[in-house]
Amino acid sequence: MPADAAAYRALRLAGLAAHPEAFTSSFDEDAAKPLAATEARLAPDGDTALFGAFVDGALVGAVGLARDPRRKRRHAAEIVAMYVAATHGRRGIGRALLAHAIAAARAAGIEQLALTVTQGNDAARALYAAAGFATFGVEPRAICVDGRYHAKEHMLLALRHD
Repeated sequence: MPADAAAYRALRLAGLAAHPEAFTSSFDEDAAKPLAATEARLAPDGDTALFGAFVDGALVGAVGLARDPRRKRRHAAEIVAMYVAATHGRRGIGRALLAHAIAAARAAGIEQLALTVTQGNDAARALYAAAGFATFGVEPRAICVDGRYHAKEHMLLALRHD
């Protein structure tokens, strides 16, 4: 919801700062955007949804579900912007967020979900694998952070099997 924009922006910036290699977006670019850009991102549009995890009223985790708007790709969506604050790690919040996003995708008739995870992020990769995602390729030098390249592993979860 747009009302959660300030909390989401703070959580997202914290994630981008703490783990720059885990995200394609950068802290500097996102920090330069006005709060209105975050409010717009949180506004429901039918193809993109962001889900949050709250503990004692504080936003501690989030995950996005982005459906492809093109007709030939309406069956597919991506898991994006997954992050749980380090202070709330290892409590099942990430697993619950991911399960919620997968359930929302199924309810929307989405047939497959894709995501990328930076190689070396073993905890995130294990979470995705436990949820049923399987690797289908690796993009070398997918992102460059401070002059250092990082590969992205591409993973897929089939929600419908024909």
